[in-house]
Amino acid sequence: MQEQILQAFQRNANDEAVVLAQQWVEQSPGQVQPLSWLATALRQQGQVEAALAALDQALGLQPDDAVLHLQRATLLLTGRQFEQAHAALERTTELDPNQLDSYLIQAHLALAQRDFERAQSLSKVAARLAPEHPQLLAIDGMVALHQGNADQALALLNHAAQQLPDDPRILYGLGFAFLAKEHLAFAEQTFRKVIAGQPDSLPLMSLVADLCLRQGNSEGAAQMLEQMLTAPQGNTPGVRRLAAMIQLQAGQPRAAADHAIACLQDEVLDPRALQVALMAWQQLGAEDEARQVLDAQLEARSQEHSLWLARLAVEPVGSEAAAAVAQRWVEAMPAHVPAWEVRMRLHDMLAQPEQAEAVARRIIELEPGRVSAEQRVVGALLERNDADAAVAHVQAMIERADEAARPTLRTWLGVVQDGAQRPADAVATWLEVRQAEAPQRLPLPPQAKSPMSWPELAPISEDMHDRPLFVTGLPGSGVERVVTVMGAASPVLRTDRFGSNPPNDPFQRFDTLAALASGELSAEALVQQWRDALPARGVANGNIIDWLLWWDNGLLWSLRQHLPQARLLVVLRDPRDMLLEWLAFGSSAPFALNTITEATAWLQRGLEQLANLHDQSLYPVALMRIDGFERDPQGLAQLLQQVFNTGFPVVDQLPPPRLPSGHWRQYRDVLGAAFNNLTPVAVRLGYPEN
Repeated sequence: MQEQILQAFQRNANDEAVVLAQQWVEQSPGQVQPLSWLATALRQQGQVEAALAALDQALGLQPDDAVLHLQRATLLLTGRQFEQAHAALERTTELDPNQLDSYLIQAHLALAQRDFERAQSLSKVAARLAPEHPQLLAIDGMVALHQGNADQALALLNHAAQQLPDDPRILYGLGFAFLAKEHLAFAEQTFRKVIAGQPDSLPLMSLVADLCLRQGNSEGAAQMLEQMLTAPQGNTPGVRRLAAMIQLQAGQPRAAADHAIACLQDEVLDPRALQVALMAWQQLGAEDEARQVLDAQLEARSQEHSLWLARLAVEPVGSEAAAAVAQRWVEAMPAHVPAWEVRMRLHDMLAQPEQAEAVARRIIELEPGRVSAEQRVVGALLERNDADAAVAHVQAMIERADEAARPTLRTWLGVVQDGAQRPADAVATWLEVRQAEAPQRLPLPPQAKSPMSWPELAPISEDMHDRPLFVTGLPGSGVERVVTVMGAASPVLRTDRFGSNPPNDPFQRFDTLAALASGELSAEALVQQWRDALPARGVANGNIIDWLLWWDNGLLWSLRQHLPQARLLVVLRDPRDMLLEWLAFGSSAPFALNTITEATAWLQRGLEQLANLHDQSLYPVALMRIDGFERDPQGLAQLLQQVFNTGFPVVDQLPPPRLPSGHWRQYRDVLGAAFNNLTPVAVRLGYPEN
């Protein structure tokens, strides 16, 4: 529908655009996006008040939506507030006000249509007439804000506000520029200034209340809420939901529950209000009330997935009562696969494996290939020691699947073969997967030979205030688990080297070691280029936790001299487990595994470097062995606490568990030669020989 409306705009068929938007609103009651497009279409028709009403209705559903507020601000700029803009423009006497006025009006209309490229183009033309005009700065600021350039938006809108400090249109944009920079207090002050001149602006009042809440000022939020509820047309679903959230944070669960329950009576279910109700009931210990309210809701809305989940949440996990709710759910929604998945898991929790398997097969009938059900059926076959059937089941899935899904299924086939105690088959399957993906992966990074001697480790001077920490782990080490926990504890952790926009510095490039050896890259330049890339990574100084794509001791030629204050955290597991893990599941680092022999030799050399690094104290380093804690969130947090002597959060959502510690021993007959090559360095790193 959005594309049809845009096409109508392009043909100047504004009446058609309005009809399409109205149909969209009717087809999607309670949805914000159709209302937003209806407002745009009505504005194009010249119905400013009707457009504002549509936007206010959308903001009533979602009062904390910054994009909607910006659209409302743009509408005010081009609509009923334009008389004030015209008066402001008349102050610029040295210009032709009609010509500048024309450009500004067109630019505002382009903003209203979300045509930011045209708005920017008109702005450039107008800038020839009045490059510092506050209204022009405001337009450029709004364009920058929509483009995600918060710094430029803030600078432009702040400059405009200095010239017209009470203009509500400029203040609107300035407030959202502060918000984009997470300057919540400044955003709140700016929006309060707008409200002082527009006391009937309920959407903006909702936003200010939300800002108070985000800053921990529940009292200020409650005061704003009272002002909203007493205002005409203030009793909207969005306001009631916000009231529930504020009261919950203020420690008033009874009032929060009452507001949330009122929200649940609306025609369209509000998932956030439902969540607030659940939290309030939990704090009150009001399970009976929760059951009563939710059962009444389900009588009228038996097809609402989120309502059934909420009803399940009231019952103890894995209880007979929860199972009874799940049974009601599948009876109400017999074709809804998530309901059957819940029923299946509850059968397992209640030690009813046969029933769980039966439900799994029912799910497969509804949706062939559904992973949860297929895994449950295969698990049942393995439990009955029917390995042939389990393997055949997965192989049949692979044959039916499209090409994109097959690598994941083949990896799972290896896991099933592993569970069936067929290590040779598992190795063959996993190696086939790794070799198939190798062309899309990076070659293994080069490895430098150790020099006869290292440059002296420079002293740490008093003017070295930064303390960067580099984190590394070879494939199969589980370093991604440790990084996940560290990221929950520190805002300076950067994982961008593994993303779509990595930094272009020497730590990212594979030719760095060769450039250092040839003199093309000096030791000092390596560190300086790393520092130069930090601002673009959101780091104002060198205090960063930098997860490296690769590590080689050859980097020490630079780091010992020019970054002695840094530290290195190395995540380790038994090297033989690391090889097996890499073979089975690949690596967080996108390195190719072409052959087991090549991978083993490269892994062995990398581990020997790390052993030398530690044994010879070549650089400040901590070896963190996570064997046995790969699946233990609390254990990983404790290990990090031991390393850094500070607390770390327990992160439940870790990367999925893989093969258990010590599982390499099940593969000694198949991978014996590779393991024999890794055993000496494993012993050096503190692992048993056998």
